[in-house]
Amino acid sequence: MAQQQLVTDPEIYEKSHFNEQCKIAQYDSDFISRIDINNDGLTDAVVNEGAFSCDGARGPQCDGDGCPYNFYVQVKEGGYLLIATARIYSYEFMKRFGNMVFAFKMHPRFCDRTDSEPCEMIVRVRGVTFVTISKK
Repeated sequence: MAQQQLVTDPEIYEKSHFNEQCKIAQYDSDFISRIDINNDGLTDAVVNEGAFSCDGARGPQCDGDGCPYNFYVQVKEGGYLLIATARIYSYEFMKRFGNMVFAFKMHPRFCDRTDSEPCEMIVRVRGVTFVTISKK
């Protein structure tokens, strides 16, 4: 596996990518959330690709499965590592059993279901790895 490239700042990295693709890129205040996603005391970043518009089209990569979210972990050597991209409707970041976890709302097929109720997946980040705790 190739070594992942460290980025200095996920917000600058992501915005420069979209600014190259769009004539007019507009970003909402929730485009990036800076939170400690892996409980290591360093501030990480979550980028919501649904919270920007490209040439007037809101969340151009979003579809019926949700929007892409990019999860970056800050490493103690300096910089950020992209550890995952997930296509989700939304998330809550909350404390469960003493650890901060994500509750993802996703398309029901991600929980192997065919009904219309969103799948809820509880995920913890350990180091640079996503660990699924439960899904329903």
